[in-house]
Amino acid sequence: MKIGKILLGIIIAVIVTAYFSLFIVKEVNQAIVLQFGDPKRIISKPGLNFKIPFIQNVVFLDKRILNLDTPPEEVIASDQKRLIVDAFARFKIVDPLKFYISVGNERVARSRLATIINSRIRNVLGQQKLQTLLSEDRTKQMSLIQEGVNNEAKNFGIKIVDVRIKRADLPQANSDAIFRRMQTEREREAKEFRARGAEMAVTITSTADKEVTVILADAEKQSEIMKGQGDGQRNKIFADAFGRDPEFFAFYRAMQAYEKALIGGETSLILSPDSEFFKFFGNIKPEIQQ
Repeated sequence: MKIGKILLGIIIAVIVTAYFSLFIVKEVNQAIVLQFGDPKRIISKPGLNFKIPFIQNVVFLDKRILNLDTPPEEVIASDQKRLIVDAFARFKIVDPLKFYISVGNERVARSRLATIINSRIRNVLGQQKLQTLLSEDRTKQMSLIQEGVNNEAKNFGIKIVDVRIKRADLPQANSDAIFRRMQTEREREAKEFRARGAEMAVTITSTADKEVTVILADAEKQSEIMKGQGDGQRNKIFADAFGRDPEFFAFYRAMQAYEKALIGGETSLILSPDSEFFKFFGNIKPEIQQ
C-alpha cells in the first residue's frame, strides 16, 4: 500500500515535471528561452522542445508578416498646404533576440513603429508640394519613407516590408474652402459660356437677318426683271398686233376703255359727243325698219 502511494507520487511528479519542461513551438511562432530573464536559446523551427522547469520560461514571438495601422497624421507640405495622411505598414520580426532586448513585446514595438512612421512621413512629405503628394510621384515618396523607417527599425530586430498611404485628405476647413472656390470657378465658367452663347446667338441672328434681306432683295430684283421682261414681251406682242391691223387694235383698245369707264361704278363723265373717245359710236347706223 505504501509502495503504491510512492509510485503514484513519482508518476505525478514526472507528469508535473514534463508539463513544465516540455513546450511546443508552432509554425507561425519563434521562441526565446529565458533563464531568470536572461535569454539562453532562440528556437525558430516548429516542434517539441525542452526547458528546465521552474527555472526557465519561454517567450513566443510571431514570425509572420504583421500589419500596423497608424493613426491619421496631419502633414504640412512645403507649400504650407495641410493634408491628413492615414498610413499603414507591414513588418516582420527578423531578429527575435534584438527584438526582445530592445522592445520586449509586440505591443511596445507597434507603438514605437507608429511613432517612427509618422515622424518619417512628416519629414518626407513635408518637403514636397501638395500637388506632388496627390500625383503618381507619391510612390517614390513612399519608398523613401519605407527606407527611412527600415533604418530605424533594424535596431529593434524588425524589417519593414511595406509602407502605404490608405487615404490622404484635406482638413475639413480646407475641403470646404476648396469646394467653395471650385463652385465659384464653375459658376464663372458657366457665366462665360452663357455670354459666349448669347454672343454667338446674336451673331447668328444678325447673319441670318442679313441673308434674309439679301435673299429678299435678290428675289425682288429677279421678280422686277421678270416683270419687266413680261411687260416688254406684252408690249411687243401688242406692237406686232397693232402693226398688222391698226384699225382692229384701236377698236380693241377702245372697247377695253369703254368697259373700264362705262360699266359699273358711280363715276360720271362729261364729254363732247364728237370726242375722240366716242369715235366708234359714230359709225353705228340705226337699222331701217321695213
